[in-house]
Order: sequence, then C-alpha cells, then structure tokens
Amino acid sequence: MAETKDMTQEPQAEAPVEQTSQAAESKKKQKKEDRKSDELKKQVAELTDKLAAEKDSYIRLMAEFETFRRRSSEDRLNLISSAAAKTIEGLLPVLDDCERAMEMLSKSSDEAAKEGTALIYNKLMDYLKTQGLARIEAKGETFNTDFHEAVTQFPAPNEEMKGKVIDVIQTGYTLGGKVLRYAKVVVGA
Repeated sequence: MAETKDMTQEPQAEAPVEQTSQAAESKKKQKKEDRKSDELKKQVAELTDKLAAEKDSYIRLMAEFETFRRRSSEDRLNLISSAAAKTIEGLLPVLDDCERAMEMLSKSSDEAAKEGTALIYNKLMDYLKTQGLARIEAKGETFNTDFHEAVTQFPAPNEEMKGKVIDVIQTGYTLGGKVLRYAKVVVGA
C-alpha cells in the first residue's frame, strides 16, 4: 500500500509543476508578443516619420517649381516688354523729326505737305499710344526730377515761374508708366 500511496502522490506533485511551466510558457509567449508589438509600433512610427518627411519634401519641391514657373514667365514678359521699349525708344527720334517737320511746314504754304506730315505723325503717335507710350507734359509744370532733366536755368519772367518749366528742348515720354526718355527742359530761376 505504500507503493500505491507513492503513486498517487506523484501525480499530485507533477500537477503543480505542469501548471507553473505552463504559466512560464504563457509569460514567455506574452513577452514575445509584447516585443513584436513594440517592434511593430516602432516600425509604424518610423514609417509615419518617413512619410511625413517625404510629404514635406514633395510640398517644398512643388512650391519651388511653382516659384520657378512664375519667375520664368515674369522674366519672359520682362524680356518682351524690354524689347518693345527698345524698339519704341528707337522710334522716338523719328517722332521728334516729324514734330520738327510739322513745325517747319506750319510756316509754309504747301498744304499737301502739311497734311501728309500730320497724317504720318498722327498714325505713328496713335500706334505708339496703343503700345503704352505717353507724352510727358512739361511746359508750365513744376520742375520734377522724376520726369524732367534740367538742361539750363533761365531767369524767370515773374515770381510764379520760379521752379517751373519755362521751355521744353526735347519732349519726354513714358512707356507703361515708366520713364522712357526724360523731358529736357529750361527751368525758371
């Protein structure tokens, strides 16, 4: 009977050992799962950071491209307007010659020459006005260094004319609001 008691006691002793080994195994499994979970969380965080960095890089690149596109179109427009300004600036002496011819013909009796010269001058001036050319009116105006270039000073005939434009030597023009050629004037002193 002693042997039966030992046999019955042995299985009882094995049962708590099995439970502890199962608990240890479940703890090990839990720790493995926790480590895997932590690793996955780290990977998700890293990928989220990479995605945010890539998105930021993409947005910056698009902004730079938009700036480049805008600047290049502005440069193109400036080049075109600069070329137009150079062309119109080259036509200003012709305009001056037409004005001188009209002035000389005003003393002449040849009506056909007056009309022809006036017609050419008006057509040229109308076209240049459509391109943005405007005459700087100077005679009788207060001297302004933004639009006028003083060639000389002349004693003013009266106090009101001091600091004002007495005579215009060469007509000035603006193109699109910018001075293309300053008006050369005589200022009252």
